[in-house]
Amino acid sequence: MRYRQVGSTGLVVSEICLGTMTFGGDGEFWGAIGKQTQDDANGLVRAAFEGGVNFFDTADIYSNGWSEEILGASIRDLGLHRDELVVATKAHGRMSDRLGPDATDAQRADAERRKSFPNLSGQSRKYLMHAVDRSLERLGLDYIDLYQVHGFDPVTPLEESLAALNDIVRSGKVRYIGLCNFAAWQVMKGLAISEREHLARYASLQMYYSVAGRDLEREIVPLAQDQNLGIFPWSPLAGGLLSGKFKRDGTGPDGSRRVSFDFPPVDKDRAFDCVDAMRPMAEARGCSVARIALAWTRQQPFVTSVIIGARRKEQLDDNLAAVEVTLSDEELAKLDEVSALPPEYPGWMLERMGADRRRQVS
Repeated sequence: MRYRQVGSTGLVVSEICLGTMTFGGDGEFWGAIGKQTQDDANGLVRAAFEGGVNFFDTADIYSNGWSEEILGASIRDLGLHRDELVVATKAHGRMSDRLGPDATDAQRADAERRKSFPNLSGQSRKYLMHAVDRSLERLGLDYIDLYQVHGFDPVTPLEESLAALNDIVRSGKVRYIGLCNFAAWQVMKGLAISEREHLARYASLQMYYSVAGRDLEREIVPLAQDQNLGIFPWSPLAGGLLSGKFKRDGTGPDGSRRVSFDFPPVDKDRAFDCVDAMRPMAEARGCSVARIALAWTRQQPFVTSVIIGARRKEQLDDNLAAVEVTLSDEELAKLDEVSALPPEYPGWMLERMGADRRRQVS
């Protein structure tokens, strides 16, 4: 395992991060993603840590808080040293009240009413101050290394959200802040506000990115490189589509996530072209197609840490072994060619005019 610095911070993380979205399986939605019990999670966390992973990512909304609770319990059950770990979580989405099988009709009615309460999600000062305390309780930790807003809140001014996050950092409850799923202009506006107001600055961007979904390269990657931000790709296997276990007709292994939960959206033809190109690379090495897909993502120079998820230890072991795969320049070029994004304005004009200008001064 190798380790990389997160953006312009002094924080160092493993180039593979264990995502815990499969922990818990509360409700139909999260159950389709994973239903790992505490014992299952302990095995996965142990294997990841023994494989050199020091970076673990969760979110309050994953299985309605169970993912945070299970991850925190794994850290305690395994006796892991807190100072050796980088624990990340997120806030933004609406949490539901937990109701046991013995809940009364009145409790169920109250829980249903609260689903529409406007201050129980988003990034207002009120909600963020509440959410971080609840996450700390569920994790059973004194502080969170990386606290990320899970999406853009179009209702709350960025100034309010960033001021609240800054106060949370100053309180010692959080060490660094990051974001997920923003547009480039939203990221840059937030950075400008932080610089102007002397507030804690986003350190990282958690974004969807895979060899079959390279949209991030249009605007986010140049921004991150210019502003020295870490990038943590989520779903680097495109929801399992790049595992090599699916066919172009949409069929796949029984019980697989993509069969019941077709996410994230992917250009399927391009994705299967990528799989066809990766398969001989995998066969030459005697490894899985998934390992090749993860190696491609890991080898992108702007990627800090690749977030992987697993239901079984065998799957986790295979994913972790991607750090041992180094694709050649020729293989990288082949995959870059087959996965290339179609030209889009103003990108093609910027490239043309930029090339002209570079020739003038070369």
